[in-house]
Amino acid sequence: MAGESMRDIKARIRSVESTMQITKALELVASSRLRGARERADAVRPYFTAMQEAMRGALSSAVKSKYTQSSAGGKTCYIVIAGDRGLAGGYNNNVYKKLFETYSDGDVILPIGKKAVEYFRYHSMNTMSEDYIKAAGVTNSDCMEIAKKVAAEFSEGAFSSVYIIYTEFRSVLSHVPVLLPVLPLRAEGQEETQGAKMLMLYEPSPETVLARIVPQYIAALLSGALAQSITSELAARRIAMEAASGNASEIIDSLNLKYNRARQASITQELTEIMSAADAQQ
Repeated sequence: MAGESMRDIKARIRSVESTMQITKALELVASSRLRGARERADAVRPYFTAMQEAMRGALSSAVKSKYTQSSAGGKTCYIVIAGDRGLAGGYNNNVYKKLFETYSDGDVILPIGKKAVEYFRYHSMNTMSEDYIKAAGVTNSDCMEIAKKVAAEFSEGAFSSVYIIYTEFRSVLSHVPVLLPVLPLRAEGQEETQGAKMLMLYEPSPETVLARIVPQYIAALLSGALAQSITSELAARRIAMEAASGNASEIIDSLNLKYNRARQASITQELTEIMSAADAQQ
């Protein structure tokens, strides 16, 4: 029995060591890719923030457009950005939790990322498209295509509002799911200068100008959200694999201790049997 127990423990040690090699490799890959992704996210962030501020600042309460008004009875569209792979801790689940804080039956979801597509397909939820399976493979032209499609649907009254749900990268240890309102466009509170409101002058008209720039605005927000989400996924995977490797190391130490105890017990038992046999012969 002692020999079988030792063989079982040894097999478990080999199994955990094999798993730890995988988690170590995934941790190294995530760390390597994280550097480049973080640089891209940092480069995009100023443009991402400036686009939001510029659009809000350019609007005024006097501007009336189909993009500034919410249609009655329309559905909400959520552009949900999740990961392409698992093994990233709670990264994907946190995105879904953020969605369900405001989601209602009948709302439309445009999933981006393999895990998002699989999740909403499995739960038979109302999805707008399943063409963007790999978040890391979505290009700027894809963002523009999505933006034009969403803007057109909103202008026709199919959607009453549009949101992007993504994970904001704050640091390697901090990445937070965010619900970003996209449409309808909201104006900032207007400041009064010498008793008159500062209004933007649109030529030929606000409707014409917004019809041209809104898809570009949405595409810019989507591109920035994708960059931060991809960076957050890699950071979450690195942390998860580092923790998994640490746990595996602790398990191996514990199993080695059990193996040594079992081995010592086996040796003690054999010595006892030899001594008992010698005493019986005397």
